[in-house]
Amino acid sequence: METEINGFIIYLHSVKKTSENTMLSYKRDLVKVKRYLEEQGIKDVRKVTSTNLNSYVLYLEKNKFSAATISRNIASLKAFYHYMYREGIVNKDAAQGLHAPKIEKKMPEILSTRDVVKLLEQPEGDSPKEIRDKAMLELLYATGIRVTELTNLKTGDVNMQVGYILCRDGEKERVIPFGNSAKNALMRYLEKARTNLIPDGKSEYLFVNCSGQPMSRQGFWKLLKYYAKKAGIAGDITPHTLRHCFAAHLVENGADLRSVQEMLGHSDISTTQIYANMNQNRIREVYARAHPRY
Repeated sequence: METEINGFIIYLHSVKKTSENTMLSYKRDLVKVKRYLEEQGIKDVRKVTSTNLNSYVLYLEKNKFSAATISRNIASLKAFYHYMYREGIVNKDAAQGLHAPKIEKKMPEILSTRDVVKLLEQPEGDSPKEIRDKAMLELLYATGIRVTELTNLKTGDVNMQVGYILCRDGEKERVIPFGNSAKNALMRYLEKARTNLIPDGKSEYLFVNCSGQPMSRQGFWKLLKYYAKKAGIAGDITPHTLRHCFAAHLVENGADLRSVQEMLGHSDISTTQIYANMNQNRIREVYARAHPRY
């Protein structure tokens, strides 16, 4: 099955031009299926039946995986088997009858503007690390990019004069502007900190760790947790929280959905619509609290 999975990933990259994040997600899901099937004594992809795949879904449900995780696994299986059936690798699409569970859509966690400011103010020292951390936090909130997009930025992706970054997600590119707060933090980082973090000065990556290597997702996650705790912000703050805050605060202050969609890189505007719905809910709450005849 490993050969077929690798072939599928190559197809996604070369033909479908799928983003790196999506390809990694597909591969993770399919490798887990492969391990499960091998434990059942099934190693040949041509011998996998719809019953086998349904038993895998039941296994996920029994082990209390979330509806979102199960749905994503089913989507991965459907895409994989559709590819194999079309390529003639299998003579039947065993995933065709799989049905995803209903997912209760939850509103994303959004920090208030005041809490975001408190968070961004936490790296206040003059050490190269704190200057770097400040620049990363400011740029993440200023642009709403994903943490992998942040850590993959190269120095050539930043136009300081005009104030925008070129963000790459697989074969797709988008240009996102940033304001003066992020610009000032970036300039300070580039002028006073970055060269101290890169002993040989050869890295093309914009943000590096204290060893001069590209900053990892896990490394940024840890520093975000640290600064959130330092700011006294309760709750589970993730890098994606700042992406949600970026979008919600823009919509709240009058940005049109189409522009926010382009900056976030959403392929479907219905994904962006959630931020407009959140804003409408907030307006209703304000009205209910303030109107004397409510």
